[in-house]
Amino acid sequence: MAQKTDLEQERILQAGLASPSDANGGASGERASGHKDQGTPATRSRKTWPIILVVLILIVGSIMVWRHYAAWVSTDDAEIDGHIHPISSRIAGHVIKVTVDNTQYVEKGTVLVQLDPTLYQVAVDRAKAQLADAQATAQAAQVGVPITSINTMSQVHSAQADVDSAQAGITAAERQFQAAEAKLEEAEANNVKAQSDLKRYAQLVGKNEISRQQYDDAVAAAKTSAAMVSAAQASAAAAEQQVTQARSRLARANAELHYAQTRPQQLRVIRARAEAAASSVQAAEAALHQAELNLQFTTIVAPISGIVGNRTVVAGQNIQPGQALMAIVPTEDIWVTANFKETQLQHMRLGQPVKIHVDAYGRDYNGHVVGIAGATGVQFSLLPPENATGNYVKVVQRVPVRIAIDPGQDPQHLLRVGMSVEPNVKVN
Repeated sequence: MAQKTDLEQERILQAGLASPSDANGGASGERASGHKDQGTPATRSRKTWPIILVVLILIVGSIMVWRHYAAWVSTDDAEIDGHIHPISSRIAGHVIKVTVDNTQYVEKGTVLVQLDPTLYQVAVDRAKAQLADAQATAQAAQVGVPITSINTMSQVHSAQADVDSAQAGITAAERQFQAAEAKLEEAEANNVKAQSDLKRYAQLVGKNEISRQQYDDAVAAAKTSAAMVSAAQASAAAAEQQVTQARSRLARANAELHYAQTRPQQLRVIRARAEAAASSVQAAEAALHQAELNLQFTTIVAPISGIVGNRTVVAGQNIQPGQALMAIVPTEDIWVTANFKETQLQHMRLGQPVKIHVDAYGRDYNGHVVGIAGATGVQFSLLPPENATGNYVKVVQRVPVRIAIDPGQDPQHLLRVGMSVEPNVKVN
């Protein structure tokens, strides 16, 4: 039995002109009337190829879509993070002006709060006066060191020379004393002889055995020898006194030498005082520097560029060191913290590109992975779980991943810390 073509069947069914049996009859009639048969294998092959091609395209497209989505991992547990910088005062003071308010953008170095500088300016002036006094004292002490050193050396040499001179004086005095004693002995011996001669001459003159003139000469010689003894005794006594005086001078010279020898210790004391004065200068300089810093601290400036928030300080308030005044939220030094499931980290590596979808603006930003936390998020919680208690239930943990936003992605500084984002990391 001959077969119908698909086109003919379509036409027959759409028109509703005949039943399948009529169609068969019509086909037989056509064959009977001599028409060419349209249901050949070549015709059917031409009709089947488009269907096969569409099916292949769908299969390849499905594989490509599957590979595309298999190369990316994403999470909705992510937000923009940044360091919120608390602003506080380093010193106590009275607030006289607050120049910023909440939600205001400030550049780095902008004056935020001004404290009353009067007391701190007085402290600076006092520190400057104390520094000048310390410098004058140190200068005087330093000038005295070389003078004292020279005087010390001179006194030591002079005292040593005096000792040597005193010792030489003792030697000379002792020799003079010895010479005086020798003369005394000689005078005494001459006096003994003269006195003996006078006695003999006195006996002889009584007997008129010698002349009166001889006797008178003997008397004069006896008196002279007696006077010579007295003079020799006086000379000996004077020489002895000179020895005593020379010894006294030696003792005094030795004392002066000992005192001069203590001058180096005194010089060390003077040098120590000079060093102490120099240390006082350094202490005064440090005090002045501290006073100047405190004066600078009366002006509180922004450490970074960002947006002011949580401002609590007002003009007229007395604040203490460390008291929180406000906070500055950065607009540039921000990143994304994404808490991926641990099963998503198998192929994640540093440097992989990331598409960051920001819910607030409905737009995507480019970034890259810069760090994977060393522990899961729960390990950093206040009370981390204790899995050794026996009540353990296995739960897929999440690991914080830090994602840096590429430079130039947010020129208008629209991103804010805490915004929800959906990062999509290309892992393959």
